[in-house]
Amino acid sequence: MNRFRTVYGASPLHLLLVLCSFALTGYAGVRLLSDGEPWRIVIWFVGAALLHDLVLLPLYTVTDRAAQTVLGERREPVDSGGAATTHPSQGWINYIRVPVFLSGVLLLTYFPLILGRVSHRFTLYTTLSADVFLGRWLLITAVFFALSAVALLIRMRRSRSRKQPPPAPRPRINLRKPDKSGPDPEPSP
Repeated sequence: MNRFRTVYGASPLHLLLVLCSFALTGYAGVRLLSDGEPWRIVIWFVGAALLHDLVLLPLYTVTDRAAQTVLGERREPVDSGGAATTHPSQGWINYIRVPVFLSGVLLLTYFPLILGRVSHRFTLYTTLSADVFLGRWLLITAVFFALSAVALLIRMRRSRSRKQPPPAPRPRINLRKPDKSGPDPEPSP
């Protein structure tokens, strides 16, 4: 088992899961390309890759850099010790990134419903009104940001409590009565 892990780099279960995912992907590809017009799917995949790489990636990279600039969080170059120096606000940007990402995934998945671009047949088949999805998406987005803000507040409180120095020890008060036979005892510090 150790030799397999050394050669492969992970457990046999990992290899099994990777092979199963390749088999599932191959099956889905065969099913998709068995239609009469497989070139449409190929064009769709190439178009999606180009749209992501040429439009979306630069767009959200610039947006992320702008958010880092506004929040004052940026990584400095590596110092002479080999470690990257960061500003004290390190990690706060993730409390913006996560809800934006989740909200974006929901928008990307359900944009026809959110933008109201559904036909009358949708209401007939599902008996759901198409007018409620924008409000629900906005509500879910607000909940994502509220949960992220609560998590950030908890993190800030924990980090503040770690940075506070421990309270100074209180001076001891000597409550014993002095002995009459000898000199007074020295007060303890």
